[in-house]
Amino acid sequence: METDYAIIGGGVVGLSVAWGLLSLGRRVVVLDGGDGSYRASRGNFGLVWIQSKGLNEPRYARWSQRSTGLWKEFAEELACHTGHDVGLEQEGGYDLHFSEETLAATVAKYEVLKAELDGNYPYEVLGHNALRQAEPEIGGDVVGAILHHQDGQANPLRLLKALADDVRRMGGRVLNGKTVDYVDRSDGFFLECDDGTTVRSERVVLCAGLGAATLGPKLGFKAPIRPQRGQVIITEKLPKMINRPSLIARQTDEGGIQMGATNEEVGFDDGTTTEGIAKVARDAVRAFPKLAKAQVVRTWGALRVMSPDGLPIYQESAEMPGAFLVTCHSGITLAAAHARLLPHWLEKATGAPDLEVFSESRF
Repeated sequence: METDYAIIGGGVVGLSVAWGLLSLGRRVVVLDGGDGSYRASRGNFGLVWIQSKGLNEPRYARWSQRSTGLWKEFAEELACHTGHDVGLEQEGGYDLHFSEETLAATVAKYEVLKAELDGNYPYEVLGHNALRQAEPEIGGDVVGAILHHQDGQANPLRLLKALADDVRRMGGRVLNGKTVDYVDRSDGFFLECDDGTTVRSERVVLCAGLGAATLGPKLGFKAPIRPQRGQVIITEKLPKMINRPSLIARQTDEGGIQMGATNEEVGFDDGTTTEGIAKVARDAVRAFPKLAKAQVVRTWGALRVMSPDGLPIYQESAEMPGAFLVTCHSGITLAAAHARLLPHWLEKATGAPDLEVFSESRF
């Protein structure tokens, strides 16, 4: 089959890019891996998050802010076209602290970043009493929190479903169980999958998450990415008890409490451990003591896609012009930017975002 763009990777990142290109009238084929592929889109924490991002690179904070600013309209359009409510809430989010020292140290860093962003970093510090007024179930060990007003959450599985359905509605082809193992560039790009499926395209966008580490060098990329494991707990559906999300716990739109997550350098092991799950549970119960009595229904581990500095990578191949690498560990937060803005960068359109800071030349 022939197409304008072949998107390698059918997770939230790949489908967001595909959605945006289809909105521009381009023909798109998405090649999604098999069931054994590592899938961050199905195991993440579902946050639409600004807080703490860009402390060492303010342009990353700005890029994330542009995306969160587009998220509401993006979610509404997906819901209108597909009937899937992706559960977006943007009422702010907490960075919870168990000591005055860590709270003060974090605020000092935020003040530096706020100055770099010309004041566009809307947060406030809540002491324990003010936090308890907003979150009556908060535990006594929580001395306070930083409430960032640009933070929020969404349902990542519903987002994934909505994107896939809308990509197909717009005429895109999503082919599942297709692992690309050969790419050649002569007259355009020729891609061959492990099952013999072939695609010819004018351009290729590699959005395969951790799979980019293997395929990326074949397309001329460094692709210096690694896995980082996060372990997560989900409880039974409960009455409303958490009003805003935090990195420790959030209440999903379906009622369950999601607790997480660890940050473990364990290679490609996406399993769970007693030690890791116990730590996640301890922190969550310390923050919200009522969770000690909640019924756990599931635990899981998933692998984040991490670059050496934690920032996204957006790069066109010097060896194979027309091939692009798009990878990040914040696919939910950046979904709206990847859908609305990144396609203009791929097209080299006038007014496209300047993403040079996220190129591989920084490594």
